[in-house]
Amino acid sequence: MSSVEVTVVGESVLDVVYSRDGSRSQHAGGSPSNVAVGLARLGTPTTLVTEMGDDSAACVLLAHLANAGVRTISTRAGGRTAVATATLDDEGAARYSFDIGWSLPRGTRLPECGGEARHVHTGSIAVYLEPGGRAVEDLITEAMASHTVSFDPNIREALIGPHAITVDRTEWFVARSDIVKASEEDLAWLYPGTDCGSIATFWSGLGPRLVVVTLGARGSLVRTGDATFEVAPFFVEVVDTVGAGDSYMAALIDGLATGGFLGATGLLRRGPVSADALRAIVARASLAAAITVSRRGANPPTSIELDERSE
Repeated sequence: MSSVEVTVVGESVLDVVYSRDGSRSQHAGGSPSNVAVGLARLGTPTTLVTEMGDDSAACVLLAHLANAGVRTISTRAGGRTAVATATLDDEGAARYSFDIGWSLPRGTRLPECGGEARHVHTGSIAVYLEPGGRAVEDLITEAMASHTVSFDPNIREALIGPHAITVDRTEWFVARSDIVKASEEDLAWLYPGTDCGSIATFWSGLGPRLVVVTLGARGSLVRTGDATFEVAPFFVEVVDTVGAGDSYMAALIDGLATGGFLGATGLLRRGPVSADALRAIVARASLAAAITVSRRGANPPTSIELDERSE
């Protein structure tokens, strides 16, 4: 088990998925919540600071989190829990529609942690949707001195504001993070017509020690310090892509935690990091995403599953 304690801040969502054959299923979701579950399944002590309603959907989500071993601190939003509807295309890629609010109160504090090192992760709807986005800014500002920080923009165009404001908000979080992970699709929306390598270099200059761009079937692009390298993907038969990026993010954080990179005195804060040391961690994150896309819903692997496939 990792000696790093991770706090994840962000939304919990009930995903309703319509498959290619017309069948309907529901799964616990929300990008930050998925990351928390992925981390806990890999053995990293994890707390989720989130918001839910007081309804049957919340019961489903809380049971799912508890079953994975996630400690949940939930601000009750009233009667309704957030819902996302995903419709899968012929390749298993998801198109989303949302019924989501996010009003995390300002003044919400990070939970007490007793671990040797501390890390906080955020991203997705929680950083862009008001009024809760400002509370997340406050939490990250509070965390920076005592935690390492990771951020995944996970852009959901239907739920964010004007483009220029969203870019400014994204760059605010990038500049305050040690680790940033984004998809090729995120970058195409944020910076149309700009290649991923140039954006990774630009973001790296804002402050992060590690920037990772996922490129789907082309693998991953990694920028750390002055070094840029690519990591090959793992090829599997895709059932659907729901939660793949979140599984990747969870395994990336877990690998960095296990390797001693996280926390205010971890390797990421001490100076340049070897590309060789990071390559295996990124490859393991890619494997976690591959396992997830090979089965339905946001269903990240356990540490046993990941270790078996890594051998």
